[in-house]
Formats: sequence, C-alpha cells, structure tokens
Amino acid sequence: MRNHKKSEELAVQRFQLISPLLAEGLDAGKIKELKNQIVQVSGLSERTIRRYLAQFREDGFGGLKPQGRKVSRKSEAIPSHILEQAILLRKEVPNRSVAQIIQILEWEGLTDPGQIKRSTLQEKLTEKGYSTRHMRLYSQSGVAARRFQKQHRNQLWQSDIKYGPYLPIGPKGINKQVYLVAFIDDATRLVVHAAFYPTLDSRIIEDAFRQAIQKYGVPEAVYFDNGKQYRTKWMSRTCSKIGTRLSYTKPYAAESKGKIERFNRVIDSFISEAVIEKPKTLDHLNELFQVWLTECYQNKPHSALEEKISPEMAFRSDRKAIRFIDEETLSTAFLHCETRKVDKSGCISFMDQKYEVGLAFIGRKVDVVYDPANIEDLTIEFEDYTPWKARKLIIGERAGKRPELPEHLQVQSVESSRLLRAAERRNQDRQIEQKPAVTFRAVWKEDDSRV
Repeated sequence: MRNHKKSEELAVQRFQLISPLLAEGLDAGKIKELKNQIVQVSGLSERTIRRYLAQFREDGFGGLKPQGRKVSRKSEAIPSHILEQAILLRKEVPNRSVAQIIQILEWEGLTDPGQIKRSTLQEKLTEKGYSTRHMRLYSQSGVAARRFQKQHRNQLWQSDIKYGPYLPIGPKGINKQVYLVAFIDDATRLVVHAAFYPTLDSRIIEDAFRQAIQKYGVPEAVYFDNGKQYRTKWMSRTCSKIGTRLSYTKPYAAESKGKIERFNRVIDSFISEAVIEKPKTLDHLNELFQVWLTECYQNKPHSALEEKISPEMAFRSDRKAIRFIDEETLSTAFLHCETRKVDKSGCISFMDQKYEVGLAFIGRKVDVVYDPANIEDLTIEFEDYTPWKARKLIIGERAGKRPELPEHLQVQSVESSRLLRAAERRNQDRQIEQKPAVTFRAVWKEDDSRV
C-alpha cells in the first residue's frame, strides 16, 4: 500500500511537470520554449521530459507511475546444478574470482566455453550470499555478535579506558592528557566507579577496581579488553583471591563489550562541557564529572532497561544479594606479587633496595608480595614454607663476620673420591673388553726356530 501511494505521488509530480505541454494549439516553437523552462526548473533532462510525454500519451496517468523492476531472465541462463558447483568452488576457496570459477567449470566439462557470462554468475552468487564481499565478511568476523545482558547486578562488570581532555598539570603547567577508567555493571548499566587519572598504567585500573568493590561489592565475573593495563599477573591473582572469574575479549572484537563502549560515547558529552569549563586541576575535573555522572547518567532513565528506569534504581531494586568482603581480605587480595632470585648473600633486590630473605634460599626464586603504596613491608612466599617478612638490609660501617652457609649448602666431608673410584672400575672393565686374542707368533721350536 505504501509503495502504491508513493507511486501515485510520483505520477502526480510528473504530470504537473508536463501538463503545460499538453495544452492544445501549441506550435513547435512554443513547445520548445516550455520544455526549456521545465528543464531549468526541474533539473531533469529534455530526454526525460520527452519520455514522460510519450508514456502519458500511450498509457495515460498510469504510464507516469514508476515501472517496477523487470524480473531478470539471467537466472535461467545458469542451470541449477551448474550454479551449485559454482557455489561449491567459491566456498572451497573464498577468494576465487568469478573468472576463475567459470574457467574451472569449462575445464571440467560442466559448461561449454562462453556459455556462462561473468556478470550473470556474479549476480547469482551475490543473490545466494556468496559474493566476494560476503565471503570476506564471513572469514573476518563470522556472524555478527548477538546482544546479551545478565539478569542480576554484580554478575558481570565491564571496564575500559578512555582518553580524556588536557589539563595544565604537567611540569611548569604544561598541558597533559588525563585518562578515564570506568567500571559498569552489565545488568543494570550502573557505573560502579569511574574517575580521571593522570597516568596510563595498571595502577589506575587497580585503584578503580578496588573502589568499585568497596562501594558495590564483589562481582561474580569481570570482562576486559586485551590492553596491557588489564592483562597483568596482578589482575589474575586478585580475581582469584576474591573469587571473581576473569575473561578477556577476543582481539579486534570491540562489539563484545558494547555496553562500556556505548558509555564511552556518552562521556563525550561531558568532555565537551568540561572543555568549556576549563578546570585547572584533576581534582576539579573529577568533582565536575561526579556531579555530571550522578545527574546526567546514574539517575536518568535508560532506554535499554525495563520500564526505562535509571541505572541507580535498577541496581537498588535488584533483590540479588551483594557479596562484600572485609577490608583485610580485600587488602590482601590487592597486593602485588613479583618473582625475585636470591643472590649469594641471601638477599633480593627490589625497587632499588636490598632485602634479607635468608641464606637457605641462595640461588632460588621466591615470590615477593607487597603493597605498591608501602614497600617497606615485604612478604616472601616459597613453596612448602609459611610466608614470612623480609627485612630491609641495613648497611653499617663494617662488613662484620661472614655468615656460615646453611648446612644443606655446605661441602660434605668424605674419605675418598667417588669420581676416581668410579673411573678406576670403568678402566678395569675397559681392559677386560680389550684383552688381546691368543697368538702363536711367540711359540718357538726346540731348536730355537720359530714355528
């Protein structure tokens, strides 16, 4: 019905254009003058105007309606069994050209030379969904990612980093770019934490993640991209400690974390306003951002939520229990862990400092667990040993007496050399194996002549 109405409207417009030419008693000069005026006003060519006139005179008002596309007869030019073989050849090698497919069909005797036209086969492959563009799309990304949404709060958090505005916070007031880290709840779209930071490293992820957990509890799972700030040993260790599943997106699959990507586009509106406001400090920028986040996002109706409620209301109204952990457990989980090798003095080097680990671990690798905010207190972990504290090495004015090696590293006293004994036994065995055979060359006759 809608197409019919549009067709009628176009026919009316065309009739209004050519109606001056349908008046009776017009001579050739007047007709030419009117045509030129119609061409100038409408922007159509004189040939098109002549075609409209011919269609009207032949079929009346109906002739001015747009003609539907004629059904192509090209499909009949390729038998179905030949088209199936052409599709199979394209599926075998997706980057095969139409010319190569036709050539193979001809060489195999399935078609006669020149029987299939390239344009005809190209049209049919496109119609069936096997064009070169289609095959490239399938090979690169497969089918499109389907939307998903968790049912309850804290079942899944997503996070990402967005480049922010420039602030005069660098040395001597030089403008320096800041970075936004945001964590968003998948089910309710609530931003559990977001803030701008002055650096672009893993520490900003740690701070944002920890603050989000302190405010809204522990998530069952987190979903990050493959940025080096997220894919760290610390993140794996922390998530394991707090019982959170950790997963990463596939490379070049930004659509799989579409919720946080969509929120990043919303942030653009704040950055535009912040540029006008011109905050001078990072603290001021974050103050403005928190106000904007609360009023313009968290408590604003969200189109993706049921009944168009706000993210804040969706999170608060969810009846699923929130799992919190005590501060000590949280602090332990957010400690860092690195590996160091113990030197011959029983110490390790860490953050340009020396720490005593113990002579018993000389030459061994130990795990150093620490809080980046306080490296004075290091915990050492080693398999089958209870974790212990490492002491910072105090270098005095005198070296002091050299400490003795642990018993298991001291030279054992022995009465004989096991190497020399083993070599002697092996030499005896070798002599037995190489004993010469009996010979009669040295046997003499009684008259002292040789045999």
